[in-house]
Amino acid sequence: MSKSFLLFTIIVVISFGLWVLYASAELQRFTQPCKSDGSLDFLVVGDWGRRGEYNQSEVAYQMGEIGEKLDIDFVISTGDNFYDNGLTSDHDPFFEESFTKIYTAKSLQKQWYAVLGNHDYRGDAEAQLSPFLREIDCRWLCLRSFIVDAELVEMFFVDTTPFVQEYYTETEHTYDWSGINPPKSYVSNLLKNVELALKESSAKWKIVIGHHAIRSIGHHGDTQELIDQLLPILQANNVDFYMNGHDHCLEHISDTKSPIQFLTSGAGSKTYRGDIQEKGEGLKFYYDGQGFMSVQLTPSDAKIEFYDVDGNVLHTVTSSKQLYSSF
Repeated sequence: MSKSFLLFTIIVVISFGLWVLYASAELQRFTQPCKSDGSLDFLVVGDWGRRGEYNQSEVAYQMGEIGEKLDIDFVISTGDNFYDNGLTSDHDPFFEESFTKIYTAKSLQKQWYAVLGNHDYRGDAEAQLSPFLREIDCRWLCLRSFIVDAELVEMFFVDTTPFVQEYYTETEHTYDWSGINPPKSYVSNLLKNVELALKESSAKWKIVIGHHAIRSIGHHGDTQELIDQLLPILQANNVDFYMNGHDHCLEHISDTKSPIQFLTSGAGSKTYRGDIQEKGEGLKFYYDGQGFMSVQLTPSDAKIEFYDVDGNVLHTVTSSKQLYSSF
């Protein structure tokens, strides 16, 4: 082997290594345009994929109605996209049976941004990340963690399932950890990436989306791992809203140590009536039936509404930001 070829090989390897280090230090970023007036409207739904059963189709219908009324720009899914055990592959017909053929309203033919839930990890988790699904239905975009930059708001999607320690030891179900090994390093790097991205964000609004609740009085309750590891980062970086699914309910809890509002939208299909823990501090609203959530944003105001399966508004959250003029 010539010295010049050897030197070229070393340079290529080093350059590739630097590229890998750089790529791993940033979350993938997508751009979502606002309306011409600078506003943004979207829906949030979670825990839904059941071939239309358990009122999934009825919730989808009302989402279409509200979506048309608000002229929504996109939809967010908070995970547990396909029950009970995710997809078997990126050719699984369950994808079309529970997504494409259910959310058929014209207003819902917009981009969908989705995270994985614990039930998604029980199947082939990487199937939902496959570009092939976007060939089947171009609305679908699901990644482990990523950022959507919509000008006045940045949305940080966080893969929360690997945080939860009980999933690594339970014997009733198996989880597909193939894309995140070793989990400890994966979670550590993810936290660093999220913290860096939040610190660098200059967006008027900051929203973090994950599957698991940080605070909840529903069946699963608080997620202690997120309280210990993720919440301090959100509190230190002026996050406005944390949105999640996991508990099959609609819920609003205010953080007691920061302005963060915890908003659960995990009622896209099957729910459990009366499955509620002792009411905790900061609880503003709880509903144990099916439904979804809408978000309306302007540079100065946020309005969030929770809807039931009949399209009735159950609870409204408002927040305002002071606009300063420069002279």
